[in-house]
Amino acid sequence: MKLYYFPPSPNTRKVHAVAIHLQLPIDLKLVDLQKGEQHNPEFVQLNPTGRTPVLQDGDFILWESTAIMQYLASQVPNSLWSESPKIRADIMRWQSWQLAHWYQVCQPLQFENFLKSLLQLGEPDPQVVQQATDRFHKEASVLNNHLADREYLVNNTLTLADFSVASDLTYAIPARFPLEDYHHIQAWYARIEQLPAWQQTAP
Repeated sequence: MKLYYFPPSPNTRKVHAVAIHLQLPIDLKLVDLQKGEQHNPEFVQLNPTGRTPVLQDGDFILWESTAIMQYLASQVPNSLWSESPKIRADIMRWQSWQLAHWYQVCQPLQFENFLKSLLQLGEPDPQVVQQATDRFHKEASVLNNHLADREYLVNNTLTLADFSVASDLTYAIPARFPLEDYHHIQAWYARIEQLPAWQQTAP
């Protein structure tokens, strides 16, 4: 299997970390987004959206990170993607929440407080930061309360849900996420950071 990836991307990270955790043989193909390689015709043929990551397994091409994670976890027996329909639904619930809500509050803070400076795009927009911060507190409270009496998001076991939700915290420190009062999130993410697969995929 080939994984077309861009290491600094949180979406790439969660896929790559799952592959490493499951010890799946993956041939890594760098797509340098900073050089615009995602717009190359050969890559657009693989993914018309021009985004990473993309998985190629023979003649099967798959894009969208959550779908790739589930496909990888279906290759070998493991506890990341349970055979139980109820547990799988719970995992997918948190993966859906990550895409629809968590990412939507983390990304603006990441862009305004970190990427703008990194890419020399000017100062953070105070209004955007404030709006994102307000929304962040709403979603972080949900996550923090859920983690109050459990070590992981689903079935008290490490699953794809943890990799998905944790990916958006990759740049939490330089992006100045307001996590100070969310002790359960901090403790949970510290556990994720101890995973060899997470350490190996740090940007």
